[in-house]
Amino acid sequence: MVMQIADTDKKGTVFSSQFTGWGSTVKPLLDRAGLAGRLSAEPLIVVKPNLVEVLKPPITTPPALVAELVSYIRDHAPDSRLIVAEGSGSLEYDTDHCFAELGYHRLARDYDVELVDFNQQPTEVRTNPDCRRWPEIHLPTLAYEAFLLSVPVLKAHSLAEVTLTMKNMMGLAPPAHYQKGGHWKKASFHAAIHEAIFDLNQYRTPDFTLLDATVGMAEFHLGGPTCQPPVNVLAASWDSVAIDAYGCNLLDLDWQSVGHVRLADGVLGQADYKIIGCN
Repeated sequence: MVMQIADTDKKGTVFSSQFTGWGSTVKPLLDRAGLAGRLSAEPLIVVKPNLVEVLKPPITTPPALVAELVSYIRDHAPDSRLIVAEGSGSLEYDTDHCFAELGYHRLARDYDVELVDFNQQPTEVRTNPDCRRWPEIHLPTLAYEAFLLSVPVLKAHSLAEVTLTMKNMMGLAPPAHYQKGGHWKKASFHAAIHEAIFDLNQYRTPDFTLLDATVGMAEFHLGGPTCQPPVNVLAASWDSVAIDAYGCNLLDLDWQSVGHVRLADGVLGQADYKIIGCN
C-alpha cells in the first residue's frame, strides 16, 4: 500500500531516521515520507546531489545514497524519465569530471539514468518584483519541467553559515550569467549570499529533499573537521525551510541566525518544524 501524506503533514515536517546502512534506511524513510505516492505521477524526475567540486563524501553526496534513491524511484515510477543533474562550481573542470571521479558514471551505467550538467543546459529568464537580489533570474528550463529531488549533505559553510537544500539550488545557476569574472562558476552569489539564496529559492526550491547527515562537516564546506561523533542521521522533507532549520539544529546552530533560512521562514516553508521518527 502506497502511503499518502496530507498537505498539512508536508508543511513544517521532517522525517528522520537513525542511519543503519543505505539499503536498510533509505527505503523505510522514503516510504514514511510518502514519496512513492507522488513519483508515479511524474513523467520527468531530476535528482540533484551536491557535487560542488571533486571532493569525496562527506563533502559531496555519496553515489551509494543516490543509487538507493534511484532504485526507489525506478520501483515506483518505472516509466518516468530519470536524470541525475548537477552544476559544479569549479573553474578548472566541468561537471562531467565530477561525475566521473566521484562514481556517478558507474551509477548511470548500473541504473540506466542520464547524467546532465546544469551549467550547460538551455535556460529561461523569469522575473519576480518581490525579489530584491534577483528580480530577474536565468535558470535551466529543465529545473522547471521536472519533479526536483535535492540530495544535499550536512555542512557548515564559510559564508552562508550552512549549505543544505536551499543552498544546493545554486548548482542550477548558469555560469554564463553568474560567474561574473569570479574565481568560482557561481561567484555572483557570494555578494549578499543569504538574500541571493532566498531569492533563488523563490524561483525554484526543491519539491522534496533527502538530507545526508550521516557524518556532517562541522566547520567548513570544503574540508576541515567532520562532526564528532558522526551525526548518523538521514532525513527527508517536502518543506525545504523545515529541513534546513533541522540541519541547522544538527550543526548546533540557531536557524534564526542563518539569514536565508530566516528570510524563507513563512514564505517558502516553515522553520518551526516537527519531527516524525522513522525507526
